[in-house]
Amino acid sequence: MAKFSKASQEKLETCHLDLQHLFNEVIQYFDCTILCGQRGEREQNEAFRMKYSKLKFPQSRHNEIPSMAVDAAPYPINWKDRDRFYFFAGFVMGVAARMGIKIRWGGDWDSDTEVDDQTFMDWPHFELVKRK
Repeated sequence: MAKFSKASQEKLETCHLDLQHLFNEVIQYFDCTILCGQRGEREQNEAFRMKYSKLKFPQSRHNEIPSMAVDAAPYPINWKDRDRFYFFAGFVMGVAARMGIKIRWGGDWDSDTEVDDQTFMDWPHFELVKRK
């Protein structure tokens, strides 16, 4: 059974408890790594500059405390294996649904299950849906 590295666990601990519960469940079945949880101003603006994010600080869900977003990837990471990211996202979305946690994935921003209509693909990004 897989488990998070110390670095992944520390990043996950900066996230909302729902995201912590979700990814602690996911890791039981699917080996993954946590790339990013909460981001401060410097990190967020660098992500924007590098075109990893469309948002400057403090507009990202990563900028909230605790973070309402997490970046996670299947482990080991192969950035060229897009299909594995889709498979992983589907798995995460299914586990979240089973747990009653509403999330949005960065490969389907409008949550319509159509991925070909996206203008910005952020495969590792998962965020909690704001409650109304």
